[in-house]
Amino acid sequence: MRNSEFIKRLKSSYSFLIPQSALRIPHFSMGQQKVLFLLALLILAALYHKFYFHPQSVPEEVYHEIVVEVSGEVQKPGVYIFKSPPTLREAIEKAGGFKEPALLNSAESSEVLETGTQLSILKESQKSLPSSPLTHREDGAREQTLIKIKIGRMDAHKLLVFSLPLDLNRVSVEDLCLIPGIGESLAREIVTYRERRKGFSSIEELRKVKGIEEKKFQSFKIFFAVRP
Repeated sequence: MRNSEFIKRLKSSYSFLIPQSALRIPHFSMGQQKVLFLLALLILAALYHKFYFHPQSVPEEVYHEIVVEVSGEVQKPGVYIFKSPPTLREAIEKAGGFKEPALLNSAESSEVLETGTQLSILKESQKSLPSSPLTHREDGAREQTLIKIKIGRMDAHKLLVFSLPLDLNRVSVEDLCLIPGIGESLAREIVTYRERRKGFSSIEELRKVKGIEEKKFQSFKIFFAVRP
Protein backbone atom coordinates (compact mmCIF):
# COMPACT_ATOMS: atom_id res chain seq x y z
CA MET A 1 0.00 0.00 0.00
CA ARG A 2 1.29 3.35 -0.92
CA ASN A 3 1.99 5.95 1.76
CA SER A 4 -0.53 8.43 0.30
CA GLU A 5 -3.34 5.90 0.43
CA PHE A 6 -2.42 4.94 3.99
CA ILE A 7 -2.52 8.57 5.10
CA LYS A 8 -5.93 9.11 3.48
CA ARG A 9 -7.39 6.07 5.27
CA LEU A 10 -5.81 7.21 8.55
CA LYS A 11 -7.40 10.63 8.22
CA SER A 12 -10.80 9.18 7.44
CA SER A 13 -10.62 6.73 10.34
CA TYR A 14 -9.67 9.28 12.99
CA SER A 15 -11.24 12.41 11.54
CA PHE A 16 -13.50 12.67 14.57
CA LEU A 17 -10.42 13.19 16.81
CA ILE A 18 -8.58 15.72 14.65
CA PRO A 19 -10.11 19.14 13.97
CA GLN A 20 -10.58 19.87 10.33
CA SER A 21 -8.62 23.12 10.66
CA ALA A 22 -5.53 21.18 11.72
CA LEU A 23 -5.68 19.04 8.58
CA ARG A 24 -5.42 22.03 6.29
CA ILE A 25 -1.96 23.29 5.33
CA PRO A 26 -2.10 27.08 5.34
CA HIS A 27 -1.01 28.98 2.27
CA PHE A 28 0.94 32.21 2.77
CA SER A 29 1.31 34.97 0.26
CA MET A 30 4.74 36.36 -0.65
CA GLY A 31 4.21 39.33 1.65
CA GLN A 32 3.25 37.07 4.57
CA GLN A 33 6.25 34.86 3.93
CA LYS A 34 8.55 37.89 4.14
CA VAL A 35 6.97 38.95 7.42
CA LEU A 36 7.38 35.44 8.84
CA PHE A 37 10.99 35.32 7.66
CA LEU A 38 11.80 38.62 9.37
CA LEU A 39 10.03 37.44 12.52
CA ALA A 40 12.11 34.25 12.53
CA LEU A 41 15.30 36.29 12.16
CA LEU A 42 14.31 38.46 15.12
CA ILE A 43 13.63 35.38 17.26
CA LEU A 44 16.99 33.85 16.32
CA ALA A 45 18.76 37.11 17.09
CA ALA A 46 17.08 37.32 20.50
CA LEU A 47 18.06 33.72 21.32
CA TYR A 48 21.65 34.34 20.24
CA HIS A 49 21.89 37.47 22.35
CA LYS A 50 20.48 35.66 25.38
CA PHE A 51 22.54 32.46 25.27
CA TYR A 52 25.69 33.17 23.25
CA PHE A 53 26.43 36.86 23.21
CA HIS A 54 28.44 38.12 26.17
CA PRO A 55 29.50 41.74 25.73
CA GLN A 56 33.01 42.52 26.88
CA SER A 57 32.81 44.38 30.14
CA VAL A 58 34.91 47.45 30.67
CA PRO A 59 37.66 46.49 33.13
CA GLU A 60 37.52 48.37 36.37
CA GLU A 61 40.52 50.33 37.51
CA VAL A 62 42.70 48.04 39.57
CA TYR A 63 44.93 49.49 42.24
CA HIS A 64 46.46 48.49 45.52
CA GLU A 65 45.17 50.50 48.45
CA ILE A 66 47.77 52.52 50.30
CA VAL A 67 46.65 53.04 53.89
CA VAL A 68 48.17 55.87 55.93
CA GLU A 69 47.18 57.08 59.38
CA VAL A 70 47.66 60.74 60.29
CA SER A 71 47.33 61.78 63.94
CA GLY A 72 48.17 64.74 66.15
CA GLU A 73 48.18 68.38 65.14
CA VAL A 74 46.10 68.16 61.96
CA GLN A 75 42.58 69.30 61.19
CA LYS A 76 41.12 65.83 60.55
CA PRO A 77 43.11 63.01 62.17
CA GLY A 78 42.28 59.56 60.84
CA VAL A 79 43.14 56.71 58.50
CA TYR A 80 43.20 57.57 54.80
CA ILE A 81 43.32 55.41 51.69
CA PHE A 82 45.24 56.40 48.55
CA LYS A 83 45.36 54.86 45.08
CA SER A 84 49.13 55.28 44.91
CA PRO A 85 51.85 55.85 47.52
CA PRO A 86 51.42 59.45 48.73
CA THR A 87 54.10 61.88 49.74
CA LEU A 88 54.23 63.16 53.29
CA ARG A 89 52.76 66.48 52.15
CA GLU A 90 49.87 64.77 50.35
CA ALA A 91 49.02 62.74 53.44
CA ILE A 92 48.96 65.84 55.63
CA GLU A 93 46.84 67.72 53.09
CA LYS A 94 44.42 64.78 53.00
CA ALA A 95 44.04 65.17 56.77
CA GLY A 96 43.10 68.84 56.35
CA GLY A 97 46.55 70.30 56.95
CA PHE A 98 48.12 71.51 60.18
CA LYS A 99 45.98 73.01 62.92
CA GLU A 100 48.32 76.00 63.02
CA PRO A 101 50.42 77.52 60.23
CA ALA A 102 53.75 75.73 59.91
CA LEU A 103 56.37 75.16 57.26
CA LEU A 104 57.42 71.78 55.90
CA ASN A 105 60.94 71.05 54.83
CA SER A 106 60.84 70.50 51.06
CA ALA A 107 62.98 67.37 51.21
CA GLU A 108 60.94 65.94 54.05
CA SER A 109 57.58 66.77 52.48
CA SER A 110 58.43 64.87 49.26
CA GLU A 111 59.15 61.61 51.09
CA VAL A 112 56.98 58.82 49.71
CA LEU A 113 55.03 56.83 52.29
CA GLU A 114 54.31 53.11 52.16
CA THR A 115 51.10 51.43 53.18
CA GLY A 116 50.63 51.01 56.92
CA THR A 117 52.57 54.17 57.76
CA GLN A 118 51.54 56.26 60.75
CA LEU A 119 52.31 59.97 60.78
CA SER A 120 52.34 61.55 64.22
CA ILE A 121 52.27 65.34 64.02
CA LEU A 122 53.62 66.83 67.23
CA LYS A 123 53.75 70.46 68.28
CA GLU A 124 56.74 72.03 69.99
CA SER A 125 57.19 75.62 71.13
CA GLN A 126 60.32 77.65 71.53
CA LYS A 127 61.15 81.24 72.39
CA SER A 128 63.34 83.27 70.11
CA LEU A 129 64.47 86.84 70.04
CA PRO A 130 62.25 89.28 68.13
CA SER A 131 63.26 89.85 64.53
CA SER A 132 61.69 93.31 64.38
CA PRO A 133 59.96 95.84 66.68
CA LEU A 134 56.62 94.66 65.27
CA THR A 135 57.04 91.25 66.86
CA HIS A 136 58.28 92.56 70.16
CA ARG A 137 56.47 91.27 73.25
CA GLU A 138 56.55 92.53 76.80
CA ASP A 139 58.88 89.74 77.84
CA GLY A 140 61.26 90.62 75.00
CA ALA A 141 60.61 87.41 73.09
CA ARG A 142 58.12 85.96 70.67
CA GLU A 143 56.73 82.42 70.57
CA GLN A 144 56.97 80.30 67.43
CA THR A 145 55.17 77.03 66.69
CA LEU A 146 57.37 74.20 65.53
CA ILE A 147 56.04 70.99 64.00
CA LYS A 148 57.76 67.68 64.53
CA ILE A 149 56.73 64.75 62.37
CA LYS A 150 57.27 61.20 63.57
CA ILE A 151 56.99 58.42 61.00
CA GLY A 152 56.10 55.02 62.38
CA ARG A 153 53.87 52.02 61.85
CA MET A 154 50.15 51.73 62.49
CA ASP A 155 49.02 49.69 65.48
CA ALA A 156 48.70 45.95 64.89
CA HIS A 157 44.91 45.81 65.24
CA LYS A 158 44.51 48.58 62.65
CA LEU A 159 46.85 46.84 60.22
CA LEU A 160 44.83 43.65 60.51
CA VAL A 161 41.57 45.52 59.87
CA PHE A 162 42.97 46.67 56.52
CA SER A 163 44.50 43.22 55.79
CA LEU A 164 48.03 44.59 56.09
CA PRO A 165 50.76 42.20 57.33
CA LEU A 166 52.50 42.63 60.65
CA ASP A 167 56.26 42.93 60.77
CA LEU A 168 57.41 39.62 62.21
CA ASN A 169 60.54 41.24 63.65
CA ARG A 170 58.66 43.95 65.53
CA VAL A 171 55.38 42.48 66.75
CA SER A 172 54.85 42.00 70.45
CA VAL A 173 53.33 39.02 72.25
CA GLU A 174 50.07 40.96 72.53
CA ASP A 175 50.10 41.68 68.79
CA LEU A 176 50.71 38.04 67.95
CA CYS A 177 47.72 37.00 70.04
CA LEU A 178 45.50 38.95 67.62
CA ILE A 179 46.28 36.41 64.89
CA PRO A 180 43.75 33.56 64.61
CA GLY A 181 45.39 30.32 65.73
CA ILE A 182 48.08 31.95 67.88
CA GLY A 183 47.67 31.82 71.64
CA GLU A 184 49.82 33.41 74.30
CA SER A 185 52.14 30.41 74.71
CA LEU A 186 52.84 30.18 70.97
CA ALA A 187 53.26 33.95 70.77
CA ARG A 188 55.94 33.77 73.45
CA GLU A 189 57.67 30.94 71.59
CA ILE A 190 57.81 33.12 68.46
CA VAL A 191 59.25 36.10 70.33
CA THR A 192 61.78 33.88 72.16
CA TYR A 193 62.94 32.38 68.87
CA ARG A 194 63.25 35.86 67.35
CA GLU A 195 65.35 37.13 70.22
CA ARG A 196 67.57 34.05 70.17
CA ARG A 197 68.17 34.24 66.42
CA LYS A 198 68.44 38.05 66.29
CA GLY A 199 65.34 38.30 64.12
CA PHE A 200 63.61 36.39 61.35
CA SER A 201 65.20 36.33 57.91
CA SER A 202 62.00 35.12 56.17
CA ILE A 203 58.42 34.08 56.87
CA GLU A 204 59.32 30.45 56.17
CA GLU A 205 61.56 30.48 59.24
CA LEU A 206 58.41 30.33 61.35
CA ARG A 207 58.34 26.60 60.60
CA LYS A 208 61.32 26.21 62.95
CA VAL A 209 59.43 27.63 65.92
CA LYS A 210 58.31 25.01 68.42
CA GLY A 211 54.60 24.31 68.15
CA ILE A 212 54.15 25.42 64.54
CA GLU A 213 53.39 22.55 62.21
CA GLU A 214 52.86 22.91 58.47
CA LYS A 215 49.08 23.23 58.59
CA LYS A 216 49.20 25.95 61.21
CA PHE A 217 51.98 27.77 59.35
CA GLN A 218 49.92 27.82 56.14
CA SER A 219 46.91 29.21 58.02
CA PHE A 220 48.54 32.33 59.43
CA LYS A 221 51.60 33.09 57.27
CA ILE A 222 49.54 35.62 55.30
CA PHE A 223 49.38 37.83 58.40
CA PHE A 224 53.14 38.45 58.48
CA ALA A 225 55.93 40.10 56.57
CA VAL A 226 59.63 40.52 57.23
CA ARG A 227 60.61 44.12 56.75
CA PRO A 228 64.19 45.29 56.29
